[in-house]
Amino acid sequence: MTPSAILNYCLKNLDGTVLGNSWGEQGIFYNPDGKLKRGIYVLTIKEKDGDHDKSSKLDRKDIYRVNLGVRKNTFSKMFGPIPKRPDKGGIVNMDYDFTLTNTFLPHPVYAWMGWICICNPSEKCFEALKPLIQESYEFAKEKYKKRKL
Repeated sequence: MTPSAILNYCLKNLDGTVLGNSWGEQGIFYNPDGKLKRGIYVLTIKEKDGDHDKSSKLDRKDIYRVNLGVRKNTFSKMFGPIPKRPDKGGIVNMDYDFTLTNTFLPHPVYAWMGWICICNPSEKCFEALKPLIQESYEFAKEKYKKRKL
């Protein structure tokens, strides 16, 4: 799988989504009719380390990370209790190797918000990722409806 293939899958299959850039990452946002400046996050793809997130070592050749927010009960089923928010510039206090590829992991920084990630998913793992992308999309739609537009 490539970042482009994942982004194109989302744009093709998730109505009302747009592609945008945020903090140096490409992202899929729910933003029907373009009513919001950017939209509500569905998924991001990070392809390089940032000042506050080097935990996945994305400076390795051809490594990228897919990030998405799922419901906290889904996160808990996958990884256990929601961790505390890390200090600024830190990562969550969870015993995971965030450099692993093709493995579902808590997001190293945003796990406290129910975000998960996977570095370089294979096609087989991408099939397992699709229902989680759908959940993130439905969750984004719910958040959008709560916004006063």
